[in-house]
Amino acid sequence: MFQDNSQNTPNQPPADGILPEYQYETINHTLLGSLTAIRNTIALLHKLHYAEPNDWSKPLPTGRPDEMMAILTKRVRVD
Repeated sequence: MFQDNSQNTPNQPPADGILPEYQYETINHTLLGSLTAIRNTIALLHKLHYAEPNDWSKPLPTGRPDEMMAILTKRVRVD
């Protein structure tokens, strides 16, 4: 029922002391739509543990009727 994970603990550094190096890139996400659709999408991405709601910009009007925009800039691992 229980497994002994003492040999393979993900929070411990490798036995040789060398930590892996990862490559990261910056990615920009732009949401365009109604304020309700933007808020629902941000909530869904938070529920999926992708981004915190406070990481998004404030919704801004685009100049088109009933359309808003929110932006997220995120660093993602690309190895």
